Amino acid sequence: MTGIRRVVAIGASNLTRGFQTLVSTARTAWGPDVEIVAALGHGRSYGAPSHFLIRRLPGILESGLWQQLERGPALPTRALVTDVGNDILYGFTAERILEWVDETLTRLARISDDLVVTGLPMDSIRRLSPRRFRFVRSVLVPSSRQTYDDVREAAERVDAGLSALATTHRARFVTLDPSWYGLDPIHIKPSLWRPAWQGILGVAPPIERSRVEAMRLYLMRPERQWLFGVEQQRIQAGARLRGGGRVWLY
Repeated sequence: MTGIRRVVAIGASNLTRGFQTLVSTARTAWGPDVEIVAALGHGRSYGAPSHFLIRRLPGILESGLWQQLERGPALPTRALVTDVGNDILYGFTAERILEWVDETLTRLARISDDLVVTGLPMDSIRRLSPRRFRFVRSVLVPSSRQTYDDVREAAERVDAGLSALATTHRARFVTLDPSWYGLDPIHIKPSLWRPAWQGILGVAPPIERSRVEAMRLYLMRPERQWLFGVEQQRIQAGARLRGGGRVWLY
């Protein structure tokens, strides 16, 4: 599809950390009027509420993103489904996780036939030692009791299932480049956000980085969240960015 006017981006911490790079890449590739509709957040789950420090977010399938897409205009859209692995550490089965992703892709197919699915960073996961796994688990999801073998097995099944779902939904499946990862086996290195998100989006324009815009996007409040157990809601009217483009967060 050419002439993209909207990007729907769904993910968790990698999308959150590299969000300005994605926005800038889309804006440079498709113009200053491009719209970005995203459901993201550290530790975000596709089908269950997720907690990160003092903040809780609804599952992606329960977010307001879907109402926004239903009531919004029909636009040429590229939709990204990324960062699926959190739910493994939360203890959900591979089958349940893939059901959630299947439902996500089914909903996205109603507004676009240009879908992208990323796999899991399997090279990094396969290289993890049991000791390093326990450290990563304690940092990312301290409450998790998933074992090294459980996570390895589930990750293999989820990654294979994501590839199969991409085929079923006629989506482009992106195998994550092992060179994007370092000591942190889960998160893309900041120095490689640009080639990573360009590869995932399927475009490679020169882009400008803006720390001010990156901070604004990182601090932007989603439609619904809980801080210290107190619910906060914010109407999403499409925040206009100085560099061009509009952003909705869920």
